[in-house]
Amino acid sequence: MPSRKFADGEVVMGRWPGSVLYYEVQVTSYDDVAHLYTVKYKDGTELALKESDIRSQSSFKHRKSQSSSSSPSRRSSSRSRSRSRSPGRPAKGRRRSASQSREHKDDKKKTFQETSLALVKPSENNTKRYNGEPETTEKNDTSCIILEQKLKPDLEIKRVLEQYSLRSRKDDKKTEEIFSEKKTFVAVKPIEKVPSKTKELEFGGRIGTFLLIFLLPATVFYLLLMCKQDDPSLLNFPPLPALESLWEWRVFGVFLLWFSLQAVFYLLPIGKVVEGLPLSNGRKLQYRINGFYAFILTAAAIGVLLYFQFELHYLYDHFMQFAVSAAAFSLALSIYLYVRSLKAPEEELAPGGNSGYFIYDFFTGHELNPRIGSFDLKYFCELRPGLIGWVVINLAMLLAEMKIHNLSMPSLSMILVNSFQLLYVVDALWNEEAILTTMDITHDGFGFMLAFGDLVWVPFVYSLQAFYLVGHPITITWPVAAAITVLNCVGYYIFRSANSQKNNFRRNPADPKLANLKFIPTATGKGLLVTGWWGFVRHPNYLGDIIMALAWSLPCGFNHILPYFYVIYFICLLVHREARDEHHCKQKYGLAWERYCQRVPYRIFPYIY
Repeated sequence: MPSRKFADGEVVMGRWPGSVLYYEVQVTSYDDVAHLYTVKYKDGTELALKESDIRSQSSFKHRKSQSSSSSPSRRSSSRSRSRSRSPGRPAKGRRRSASQSREHKDDKKKTFQETSLALVKPSENNTKRYNGEPETTEKNDTSCIILEQKLKPDLEIKRVLEQYSLRSRKDDKKTEEIFSEKKTFVAVKPIEKVPSKTKELEFGGRIGTFLLIFLLPATVFYLLLMCKQDDPSLLNFPPLPALESLWEWRVFGVFLLWFSLQAVFYLLPIGKVVEGLPLSNGRKLQYRINGFYAFILTAAAIGVLLYFQFELHYLYDHFMQFAVSAAAFSLALSIYLYVRSLKAPEEELAPGGNSGYFIYDFFTGHELNPRIGSFDLKYFCELRPGLIGWVVINLAMLLAEMKIHNLSMPSLSMILVNSFQLLYVVDALWNEEAILTTMDITHDGFGFMLAFGDLVWVPFVYSLQAFYLVGHPITITWPVAAAITVLNCVGYYIFRSANSQKNNFRRNPADPKLANLKFIPTATGKGLLVTGWWGFVRHPNYLGDIIMALAWSLPCGFNHILPYFYVIYFICLLVHREARDEHHCKQKYGLAWERYCQRVPYRIFPYIY
């Protein structure tokens, strides 16, 4: 194995990925497997760099500020040679021979070629730019956020020359040659950042993830058994059913048929194809946006079944068996995902699921975007089988309520729950493209956590209110129903408008429609919004989500806490996710994130948290 060149804690000069600029960084660690150094910039940004992109400080020579050529106005004022001294220029009064002049010219050209990528340390008046901090902390000119990938090579050359006072010692003709030579340096391919080992473990580490693998299924089964009780209070623990009653091959076959049907809808060549966010190696995956079409086709299929008098409340009668079938399938899928991830290239592994510990990586997901051809498994499971299945389960509960209680129409409580959650699902499918910017897609791997969450937790726990109302009907008045509807509309408005602002800004910061939004630029080239909903709290979409979750539970009354499990769980989930977001953003944006937190002090709940 090759020995490392730089030690931990050593201050060196590191090249910023995708550019020709070198900045002062500190080495924090070294990956012996990937042969990458983890370095920390002065603004707090941490990146993994190859040894070839790191140089010692001694290789950088500072220019004297007393040089008579330091003024930018004198660079192109004439064709005469500069009077400032270069290290290779002899003292006054000495004359070079022709051979010495040619040797000096060759050495000088070689020196320029070697140091054109290693720029001198920025001067004091550029400290803010060096740290990723502009002179003004807020801007509403969204065009300035597109820094690295969209700059023309000529503009990049001009900025480098102006910022670092680099100029040629030759005449204009030589300058043009050097410019063309420098263009070849600028047009380099972006550095491929290979994910390093996951060092900071979440969810309680190896022990926590091991326990969650058993705790999550147990929680689902406990909630469903409680809803079947006449008295679903927490102290009234339900009797355990016989094991043979939990499994039926026919139910498992129906689940497989449902999963396969959604896979067929996913593969249909309808809907537009878009690109996701850039991966760590700069590549962008393509996704077909046809979730709403899949929902329409599913609704048509359900309508055909009802027309031929198919008993949809079969779902209610075998609800526990369907949950067990989905859990078994998600476990099998998780095992397949982990086994195939062992052969995945290093750059395709998830940054948060590459710890080297089997249980942890199995739970969080080892591979970031597992695909079978063009079939993206994580993206498919994120919205299709579970989310659309949630709506189908709610409809089955509505029909079961009417049949069991001999109603000519469903109760007002059941109508509210179905309507609110149908709106939520349709909104997610209509704005399907927005999911490509979420942490689930960009950061988390596809393992047991997401597989079980998408296929079991979402359809069987999120439908808990409708399942509860079948066995425990609640009568509410129209004024109460109107008040709950207003609450849900307020939450939905906050949720949708905040997400739209974020997604539109991420996709196209230069959109004229977003010109009124102010943001804090960061060293990564992205901006942090400080106006609109994102200037109100740091996670306004979470606030809207929680308000809607409360509105979904209120139609179930206050006799038991069981239907409020969803809103309690959701608050805990979003607070934990917010903490994960804070940690990642602090590492990614450094000082810019600290300024954003000072500007927007409240995380989710204004004036509370």
